[in-house]
Amino acid sequence: MSTKSKHSSGNGKRASNPAGPFSPAILRKAQEIARDYRITIEKSDRLGYIGTSIEIPTAFADGKTPGDCYEAAQQALTVAVATMLEAGQKPPQPAAAMKRTTQVNVRLTHEEKSMIATAAANSGFKGLADFIRTAVLDRVLFRR
Repeated sequence: MSTKSKHSSGNGKRASNPAGPFSPAILRKAQEIARDYRITIEKSDRLGYIGTSIEIPTAFADGKTPGDCYEAAQQALTVAVATMLEAGQKPPQPAAAMKRTTQVNVRLTHEEKSMIATAAANSGFKGLADFIRTAVLDRVLFRR
């Protein structure tokens, strides 16, 4: 994580050196858990790029490039998970691991489906469902 980053999960001092305050065992466990979280990166006129996750939307970071942002967000998530583990809390499951049992049907025109499929592919999603779910949850969680 860039030490210049002003945005991270909670305490900026921890995020700049995540290994410092945590035991190696907690840090390893936090890294394993956070590695499976889905990181969403968005362009920001002011900060370059901002990254966060659905699992822990309050843990976020910024970077000048998407790669820098991803690394910073991964560290912010690791710190957030390590803090939870240290406090005896259970971190959220990765969204991909949660069993989805409820289905929602949406009717689209052929053109709407084509536009959404293109946006999903351009954003790196393999299918419409994950793209739509992520976009909607992002909007609901962040009130955009």
